[in-house]
Amino acid sequence: MPLAEPIRAALATRAGAGWYGYETRPDVLRDAFWDWMTERHSWKGAGLSSIVSPSVGTSIGVIIDESTREGDAVVIQPPVFTDFKPLIVRSGRTVARNPLVLGENGYRMDLDGLTTLAAEPSVRLMILCNPHNPVGRLWTEEELRSVARICAEHDVTVIADEIHADLTLPPQPFVPFATAAAGTGVTWAATHGPIKTFGLAGICDTLLITDDNEIAKRFKAASSRLHLTRNNVFAIAAFEAAYRFGSDWLNELLDLIQMNHQRLREGLPEPIRVMPHEATYLAWLDFRDLELDVPRLTDWLVGAGLALSPGHWFGREGAGFARMSIAVEPATIDEAIRRLSQHRSATAGTIAPRP
Repeated sequence: MPLAEPIRAALATRAGAGWYGYETRPDVLRDAFWDWMTERHSWKGAGLSSIVSPSVGTSIGVIIDESTREGDAVVIQPPVFTDFKPLIVRSGRTVARNPLVLGENGYRMDLDGLTTLAAEPSVRLMILCNPHNPVGRLWTEEELRSVARICAEHDVTVIADEIHADLTLPPQPFVPFATAAAGTGVTWAATHGPIKTFGLAGICDTLLITDDNEIAKRFKAASSRLHLTRNNVFAIAAFEAAYRFGSDWLNELLDLIQMNHQRLREGLPEPIRVMPHEATYLAWLDFRDLELDVPRLTDWLVGAGLALSPGHWFGREGAGFARMSIAVEPATIDEAIRRLSQHRSATAGTIAPRP
């Protein structure tokens, strides 16, 4: 789907200005973000710090460094976004795994397991993916509040990666972790920004949101020390245009994502299926009934002519799955289905029938 025209126009106008030196970020950028969040998600920024950050990875990396010490453990919930584990390991921390549980109705959190982990003295931080990439779960307020209570009880800080918040599919509402956690006493921060919503990851900044003065103070100090706040004049233009004028475009994108997910549900050949989908533009395809191990499934997908993200990249729990972008024209989805169907027929001898 082409970039939203208001953003393209804003970038073209900025390029035409003919000067590209340092530019102060105006306060209207934060105003645009909070106007957007209030309108679309009923979340207001009163009492919260909104700090510019170059990327989600930067925010999480700084929080790990500033909120934990070497040797401490950080909780993740695999199968989960591939960058979380390297950020933890490269900082000298250890990974505490709280895998999602896959049942007949899709994925859920293992809250009992989280309680056990959080009680360990070495566990100081949790990275929560809300909505979850890659499985497409949109956590409910009750689920998020349970996480907040567990982490508050054991003094575990939560950083909620909410960069896919706007890509929540109707009729479910996106619930910010901050909203669900209100009154629990948990220490939290959250990542936001237009980069996933509007396809601006290569140009735009993100925001770190928190109500904790100590987190805000340490993050600002690290940003100053590492020059993380150096700006990009095109990012400034794109950021404001996206949040001021991108609503209609986003509504069309959400309709497209729902349509394409429906095409996959109806068109994928047996025994391949797509998992239930509540958020993000990323479908989670289930190839487990092909009964292929990781190397053979990778080869099988290459043979089908598809470049998908292998599920094991997201943790061992992702083996047998693959992630697919569905923010594309329906014809592209139809072609993917055609290739999978054709390759399934050509390799039928290697496919076990679904029980």
